[in-house]
Amino acid sequence: MGVEIERKFLVTGDGWRGGADAGTRMEQGYLSTHPDRVVRVRVAGASATLTIKGRGPSPDVRPEFEYPVPVADAVELLALCGGAVVRKTRHRLPAGDLTWEIDVFGGRHAGLVLAEIELPVPDAAFERPAWVGADVTADPAYTNAELSRT
Repeated sequence: MGVEIERKFLVTGDGWRGGADAGTRMEQGYLSTHPDRVVRVRVAGASATLTIKGRGPSPDVRPEFEYPVPVADAVELLALCGGAVVRKTRHRLPAGDLTWEIDVFGGRHAGLVLAEIELPVPDAAFERPAWVGADVTADPAYTNAELSRT
């Protein structure tokens, strides 16, 4: 079983920009946003994935299964999501053995910037740069599934 261990934070400054990559544009929509499971389709650059995430024992640990799909299929699946598509550019910033992923949102969420870090274990230590603000891991308002609805 795949497991995602992730922490999510608001971004409070541009200090990350100097070390991050140029970013990958993404569009993602949700075929299901049930509280116990979400099914997401994402087009990221020249690739696409279908992802199923379940409810985990805590907000930062949950089952995750991700599968590549043809981009043409993903575009058709995104159309099934109606207007509930999240647009963002994801930048990656190495942090030792870990990587920060900084999402700069566009469209109706323009101005929102979130940083995520995937951890090997829930209590893994990691450095929190000065540009990392409030921890919103447990706040459902900042899940991409919720952002797709609001």
